[in-house]
Amino acid sequence: MDHSESIEKVNFTIGEVAEVLQVAPSLIRFWEKEFESLKPRKTSGGTRKYSKEDLSLLKTIYQLVKVEGYTLQGAKEKLKLNPNNQEVKTEIINKLNNLKTFLVKLKNDLPA
Repeated sequence: MDHSESIEKVNFTIGEVAEVLQVAPSLIRFWEKEFESLKPRKTSGGTRKYSKEDLSLLKTIYQLVKVEGYTLQGAKEKLKLNPNNQEVKTEIINKLNNLKTFLVKLKNDLPA
């Protein structure tokens, strides 16, 4: 493996996930109870370990509930209808938002 390649993280703590989503860890624990498909692995000490798939699902739940304004029941139904499509949509939205942030910063850095 080339040293310039970054090692990708496989598991995330609830604190790391909360930081990525900019929400309280308690909200993530609440969503775990509400969404059956969200089942992070737990260590023998009870620490939650979220996979990349868990993180992707949480981003999709966040998008549906916090950004698009779905109720929890509406978000559950949307995920049941076509979960892969929702995850792809959320990923695209996140990439577009990152691109927008980059372009705004680039514009602001240009000389007047």
